[in-house]
Amino acid sequence: MRIDIATLFPEMLENYLSQSVVGRARDKGVFSVKCHNIRDYTLDKHRRVDDTPYSERQGMLMQCEPVYNCFKAVTEGRKPHVIYMSPQGKTLTQQRAKELSQLDDIFILCGHYEGVDERIIEEIVDEEVSIGDYVLTGGELPALVLVDCVVRMLEGTLSKADCYEDESHYNGLLEYPQYTRPEIWHDKKVPEILLSGHHANIQKWRHEQALIATAKKRPELLEKLELSAEDLAILHKYDME
Repeated sequence: MRIDIATLFPEMLENYLSQSVVGRARDKGVFSVKCHNIRDYTLDKHRRVDDTPYSERQGMLMQCEPVYNCFKAVTEGRKPHVIYMSPQGKTLTQQRAKELSQLDDIFILCGHYEGVDERIIEEIVDEEVSIGDYVLTGGELPALVLVDCVVRMLEGTLSKADCYEDESHYNGLLEYPQYTRPEIWHDKKVPEILLSGHHANIQKWRHEQALIATAKKRPELLEKLELSAEDLAILHKYDME
């Protein structure tokens, strides 16, 4: 997978993209990512990329031409899937991240100030994506969230697929509780089932605990799932239907 990110702050992104799981996957060639400074593509001698909006609203708006010049130079005739990180977009979900992980070429546009001129969205953007119903200073943090979420599902990023398939939201449920050593901490003991070594029973316990955790913390997620009779019995047992 190839990912290009158009931003005013490439150094901010590069630091994160070179670290931890994402950085290791990048080094191994699981995916490639390049951050492009939009200021490098303006014709303004002061490297300005923004101007005041045609309205009484305060703030500055990113201009079309620098963004478009950056896009054309980077894509060089290719047609990547273009994503604009925006609070007006559809909220990023694990399912959408999974779908994006199947693509070969993604171009991410990070807005700043009051956003970007609407005409550049109409000209090059395929979809707008939000990471939540709140507003941030720019699109850089959302872009990193998107890249991290997508890259961890690429083959070769994690040692095994179940490293992410068991995680919250992948199958519609929250993740089951997890424990590590010591076996007893502050008089709290690791559940006996996890010490049993009985794989089938452990898997059953994990599913049950995932159901319970979802019912407690995010009950609205259960409304989207087709629960089996066994699942409903588990919820009824804990009075969580």
